[in-house]
Amino acid sequence: MAAAPAPKVVLLDIEGTVCPISFVKDVLFPYALDALPGVLSTQWDKPEFAQYRDAFPPEHAASHAALTQHVRDLMSRDVKISYLKSLQGYLWENGYRTGQLKAPLFPDVGPKFAQWTAAGVRIIIYSSGSVAAQKLLFAHTSAEPANLMPLIADYFDTVNAGPKTEASSYEGIAAQHADYPPKEWLFLSDNVKEVEAAKQAGMQSFIVERPGNAGLSDDARKLHTVVESFETL
Repeated sequence: MAAAPAPKVVLLDIEGTVCPISFVKDVLFPYALDALPGVLSTQWDKPEFAQYRDAFPPEHAASHAALTQHVRDLMSRDVKISYLKSLQGYLWENGYRTGQLKAPLFPDVGPKFAQWTAAGVRIIIYSSGSVAAQKLLFAHTSAEPANLMPLIADYFDTVNAGPKTEASSYEGIAAQHADYPPKEWLFLSDNVKEVEAAKQAGMQSFIVERPGNAGLSDDARKLHTVVESFETL
């Protein structure tokens, strides 16, 4: 069997791939919940907030209490729904801007981004978090330099690309960068079902095993390439 071509596009998940899952659940989620009451009390009727409020179902956007309860319920169940993700990004923006939030990337990520860029490899992000939240994260990281946005060619989420466990989502992403056929793409994620979907779309795809990630089954290790650091790529 011929060797797979060297990737010309690297498509990256975020949680458990470039930064610890704990950052989202233990830092970003609590920050959003803490910030929400103040934002609702001061910005409820302001035009810049109305777009986020009005994206919620009417019964949940009827009052401060209803919206707060719904947000807490969704976040407690880690429901990945677009209107919640958009609101979270809005709440996190102030935290990043003031330095209260900084994305703790794994130490191999920043250097590898620079190496890929120098080699002409295109870096693209695909996460369940909103594109706005992705850009905030990569603009405020623990890497040097802290702002990695200039190295990233594009961003996709479940709104502009579709569910991450469906092959059609990866086909659609590849179609938007049609100068690179799917076989020249490499998707990296900690999620086995996402890796399988990318492979179904014709991409190369590896499972990323990081500290704090869920354990992998023996079958997953047999069926897929597993990497523990970008340094091995």
